This record gives sequence, structure tokens and C-alpha cells, in this order.
Amino acid sequence: MIKKFEDLSAMHLDVLTEIGNIGSGNASTALSTMIGKETNIKLPQVMTLDFQDAIEHCGSPEELRATVLIRLKDEIEGMILLMITQELAEVILNIFFQKTNVDLLALDEGDISALTEIGNIMGSSYISAIATLSGLKVGVQTPAFTVDMLGAIMSVPVIEFGEVGDKLLCIDKSIEIDGVCLKSNMMLIPTVDSLSVLFSRLGIV
Repeated sequence: MIKKFEDLSAMHLDVLTEIGNIGSGNASTALSTMIGKETNIKLPQVMTLDFQDAIEHCGSPEELRATVLIRLKDEIEGMILLMITQELAEVILNIFFQKTNVDLLALDEGDISALTEIGNIMGSSYISAIATLSGLKVGVQTPAFTVDMLGAIMSVPVIEFGEVGDKLLCIDKSIEIDGVCLKSNMMLIPTVDSLSVLFSRLGIV
């Protein structure tokens, strides 16, 4: 039984990677339809990191990120943070609104809506893969969008989940849009109890 993130074995991470692979395939199809461009999300890399290492992995604490936060409920609880880089935001907003030189601190309602939907598609595709493979009921709350420094963004899971551990699952994704490869980071932060429920349902000790 998993009592902390450190208990996750290579097999557990392989399963989470495979779930991510299925979710990425679903997200690729949905994104292609949404933006009208050929989109491919490559096999994600899943790793466990502590909160400070996660910040350094994504960039520097002072670096700006547009972030979509999706809270999980029902049989799997926790949150997903989808980090949208400046480069990815510029590509998306250029496709939708022909914008260049995007300022993350000066986004209008249309920009925020488009980026939120991109994050929602990517996060929900992973959640859907978990639900489909495990048969668990996984609900989500309305996605929340924010732009802030990485250090401030990562303070949210620290405050909410710091008592149950200092680890999270970092899922690196490479998104290829019309042949241009862009990086994004997704943080999956389930409760430890939720991980135990998931792997138990999948028959993995």
C-alpha cells in the first residue's frame, strides 16, 4: 500500500506514463480539432519531484507562467497544474488571434479563455484516461487560470498538500504544432490515498 510518494516504484511510474500516453493521444486529437492544425503530443516523461526541484525543473522561481489549475474530486482527489510557457502561449494566441509578442501580464478575456481551454483539454485527457482504465469516478471543478511566477504558483500545492508529503508527479510533454516542438509541464498532485485507490483498482500492489 502506498503511504507516501517515495513508495512509488518504477512499475508505478511506468503505469502513470502509459496513462499519460493514452491521455496525450486523446489530447492531440482534441487540440488538432480545436486549433485546426496538425498536433502531436509525444510520449510524456513522468517523474517524482519535491516541490523545490519541480520549480527548478520548470525554470526559475521568478519566471512567469500561465497556469491552468484543475481540482479533482470524487474517487480521485488532488489537483493538476498545467504550465503554459511564453512560447506555447504565443503559438496558440497567434493561431487564434494572429497575435505576436504576447505579454502574459496583459492577456485579455479572449486570450485567457483560449489558454484555459488548451489547459483544460490537456488535463482532462489525462483524467479521462485514468477514469477509463481504472473505472474510477473522477470529477473536476471548473478550471482556474492565473499568471504568476513559478515560485508563487507552486506555493499552492505546498500549502494544500504539504502536510501529506513534499512530492508531486511531474509530467513533461512535448507538443508539436505544425512541425514546431514546444515544451509544457503538467504537475499531477493527487492525495496519497487517491494513488493507493488508483493502483489498487488497477491490480498493482
